[in-house]
Amino acid sequence: MEATVHFINSIIWSKALIFVCLGAGLFFSLRTRFMQIRGFLEMCRLTVKGEKSDAGVSSFQALAMSMAGRMGIGNIAGVATAIAFGGPGAIFWMWVMGFFGASTSYVECTLAQIYKTKDAEGRYRGGPAYYIEKAMGLKWYALVFAIATIIAAGFLMPGVQANAIADSIINACRGTALCGPLDGQTMGMESVQALKLGIGIVVALLLGVVIFGGVKRIANFAEVVVPFMAAAFILTAIVIMIINYDRVPEMFGIIFSSAFGTHAAFGAMMGLAVEWGIKRGIYANEAGQGSGPHAAAASEVSHPAKQGYVQAFAIYFDTMMVCTATAFLILASGTYNVYSPAGAGAPPIFQGLAGIPEGAGYAQAGVEAVLPGWGSAFVSIAIFFFAFTTIMAYYYMAETNLTYVNHNKKRPLTVLVLRLGIIGMVVFGAFHNATLAWALGDIGVGLMAWLNIIAILIIQKPAMLALRDYERQKKLGLDPIFDPDALGIKNADFWRQRKLELSRSE
Repeated sequence: MEATVHFINSIIWSKALIFVCLGAGLFFSLRTRFMQIRGFLEMCRLTVKGEKSDAGVSSFQALAMSMAGRMGIGNIAGVATAIAFGGPGAIFWMWVMGFFGASTSYVECTLAQIYKTKDAEGRYRGGPAYYIEKAMGLKWYALVFAIATIIAAGFLMPGVQANAIADSIINACRGTALCGPLDGQTMGMESVQALKLGIGIVVALLLGVVIFGGVKRIANFAEVVVPFMAAAFILTAIVIMIINYDRVPEMFGIIFSSAFGTHAAFGAMMGLAVEWGIKRGIYANEAGQGSGPHAAAASEVSHPAKQGYVQAFAIYFDTMMVCTATAFLILASGTYNVYSPAGAGAPPIFQGLAGIPEGAGYAQAGVEAVLPGWGSAFVSIAIFFFAFTTIMAYYYMAETNLTYVNHNKKRPLTVLVLRLGIIGMVVFGAFHNATLAWALGDIGVGLMAWLNIIAILIIQKPAMLALRDYERQKKLGLDPIFDPDALGIKNADFWRQRKLELSRSE
C-alpha cells in the first residue's frame, strides 16, 4: 500500500505542479498590479471590520475559518521537513510562495464570493466547485473537484494532522514519569501505538462535539482559538530570537546563501530548496489549493473583493509570520538536520539532532533547548490547536462540497456518513506512521491544487473586474457595493437577487 501511495504522490507532486503554482502567483500578481502590496492597508482594515447575518459569518470569522485550515501542522512540521530536505534556503522560497500566493488567494476567494449561493438551510455556500460550474459552465469538472475535495479533506488530509498531534504528545512525554523514555525498550512499541490510538480517539471525540454543532459553532470556535494560538506561538519564537540574538544575523545569512546556492555546505541543494520551499509553502498557506474559497464564500460582505483582500492578508499572516516563527526558532537554536541529496545511507549535511526524525520534533527540541522543562510541552499544545482547527476546517470544506454534490438539498444521512468518516480517519491517522500520513495528505493537497489552479487561470476575469470596480468605488469615497450586471458578469445569481431585493425595499 505504501509503495502505491508514494508512487501516486510522486506523479501528482511532479515539478510541473510546483512551477504551475509559482507561475500562477506571479501571473496574478502582475494582473492585479501587485494588489498584495498596494492594498496592504486595506487588507488590514477589512480584516477587523465586517458584518454577519443568519446566512453568513463576519469577515473576521471567515478569516479565522480559513486560517484554521491554513494554520495546520504544515506551519510547524512542514517547515521542519522543508529545512530537512531542502536546507535552510527552503524558507526563502516559502516566503516567495507566500508573497505571490497572496494574489492567487485574492483571485480564488473573490471568485468564491461572486458565485456563492445559499443551501437548503439558508447558509452561504461556495468554493471552486461552484465557480467552476457557473463561470466555466463545466458541471463535470465541478463535480470532479467536489468529489476530489470530499476525498481529500474528508479522508486523506486529516490523518496528517492527527498523526502530528499524537507524535508531538509522545515527544513531550519523553523522559517523564507519565510515559518513560518511549525508546522502544522501557515502553514497547505496542504500548506506544496503544497510546497513540488513545490520543486519536480523544481528538476524534472532541472533533465530533464541534462539527456536529454546524458551521456557526465552527466559526465561533475558530474566531477565539486561531488568533490566540497564533499569537502565543509567534511570541514564543520572538522570545527565543531575543535569547539567541547573537545568532540572528548568521541565521538570515544561511537562509539567503543556501536559497541561491552560494552556501558552502548547502550549495548543491538549491534545486531542492526551491522544490521543498514551494511544496511545503503550498501545504502551509494553501494558496491556489482551493481550500480558502470555501470559508471566504461564507462571509457577509457588500462586495466580493472585500473578502478577497482579507484572504490575501491570510497568506501573509500564515507564511510571513507563523511559518517564519517556526523557522526562526528551529534555525536560531540549531535543532535541525539537513539530509544529503544523495539519499538514504548518505551522511547528513548538517546534524543538530540525533534520534529525532524530521517534523514537529525539531520545533519541540528548539524550544526545549532554550526554555527547558516546558518548551516541548508548549509546542505540543500549539500543535494540538493548530492541527485540531485544521481538521475542523477540512470537515467544513468536505461538507460544502458534499452540499454541492447534493445540489444544495438537505440530506442528513450523507452528512452523517461524512462526519463519521472524518472522525474515523482521525483515529486511523493518529496511530499510523507519519510517512504514510504525509504521503496521503500530499495526494489530497495536490489533487485539489491541480484542479483549482487550472480553473482560476481560465476564469480569472470576474475577479479582476471586481478588483477594479472596488478600487473605483473607494476612490469616490463609497463603501463599495457589488453589481454584477454593471460589470458584465454572468451567473452571479446571488448578487443579482440581492440587487433586486434592495431595489424593492427602496
